[in-house]
Amino acid sequence: MADKREYRMEELARQAGVTVRTVRFYRERGLLPPPRREGRIAWYDDHHLARLRTIAALLERGHTLSGIAELAEAFDNGRDVADLLGVGPPSEEEPVRLTPEELAARFEGEVTPENLAAAMELGYLGSDGDTIVHISRSLLDVSAALVREGIPLSEVLAAAARVREHADALADLFADLVLHHAPGQDVHRLRPLARSVVEAELSLALDRRLHRPA
Repeated sequence: MADKREYRMEELARQAGVTVRTVRFYRERGLLPPPRREGRIAWYDDHHLARLRTIAALLERGHTLSGIAELAEAFDNGRDVADLLGVGPPSEEEPVRLTPEELAARFEGEVTPENLAAAMELGYLGSDGDTIVHISRSLLDVSAALVREGIPLSEVLAAAARVREHADALADLFADLVLHHAPGQDVHRLRPLARSVVEAELSLALDRRLHRPA
């Protein structure tokens, strides 16, 4: 594994394409985490460089420095990816790694500190250095599609929390069926059967809802 690279402030600024004065300003605003100090020398690393490039990308997308600072605070105080992905056995869902600017691009104008905190509270997002990890590619894609349809991300996340409650209840129901009637069977074999029942019932429920008189 390659050694972790470190930079003095002048080299960090040059690599990021900004001035030393800008680096100092971002430090004072809390946009950059403190460097490692060795005597009077401050050492920055690739996480600082990634954060500077992220700030530049978000500024280009119209975010203000105040908004970026709030996002950085919410991101830095969010759940670690080890907690996010280590809560249980491997899932069928595929995690997705994103930079903050990639996340902002998927949800144009909707990545606020409040929405970021809500997504982290749901367990959708975790942090890994300067990388964001979303727990499920399918949930990420569906959430982005709903936002593109004009539904505010805050409403999508609120609905997701309600869906989570019903999904947990359904999982308990199917698991109890197996444990009660077939205690020797592997509960994980239940996945495709349970998913088929839920998909079919949801499809029928949508049919009933769409044909209901206004």
